[in-house]
Amino acid sequence: MRHKGVDKEETRLKILEAASCGFRKYGFAGMGVDGLSKAAGVTSGAFYSHFGSKDGAFNAALAAGLDEVIEGIPKFQNEYGTDWVKAFAEYYLGKPHRSDLEKGCAMAALTPEVVRFGPEVQGEFENKMTVIAALMARGLIGNTDEARLAKAWSILGVLIGGINVARAMQSTKASEDVAQAITVAAINLAGLTCTEEL
Repeated sequence: MRHKGVDKEETRLKILEAASCGFRKYGFAGMGVDGLSKAAGVTSGAFYSHFGSKDGAFNAALAAGLDEVIEGIPKFQNEYGTDWVKAFAEYYLGKPHRSDLEKGCAMAALTPEVVRFGPEVQGEFENKMTVIAALMARGLIGNTDEARLAKAWSILGVLIGGINVARAMQSTKASEDVAQAITVAAINLAGLTCTEEL
């Protein structure tokens, strides 16, 4: 019985990984259940058994993707100290991250999709994005908590919008120019940063 339980969880993770990559690369409308199932190496029956619907797989992929950011920000803050915004912005706008739609950040790839969903998905998105902004704010300096949080939202907006513009450019030079400009803008928006025990 335990072996079957492990197989079931492994299958779920395979489907979730395929859905995460597929939705990030092709968008919600760009891949159907058959394509997602094939990418995961499972039957469509297994897909429905684990997620119920394409919407259910999207919700799970969105949550998992935002959880990656929630786990990642404290790592940057702990590893880079007061240079964490610079390190994060350089990673976020760096060529490897810009070029890899499948494994890129869910904030950038899936936010436009969330706009088309209803209150339930948008509510979950808001909850997780609020956590992300609060984590960023902990590493920023401001006169009030509200000022630090506002700064965090500004940085997030610049990074998410910036990477999408950079990715949409036809030429490598234009993409690199946008990425460099957005990196500098994010660092300037952050201003002085601080470190906390996270």
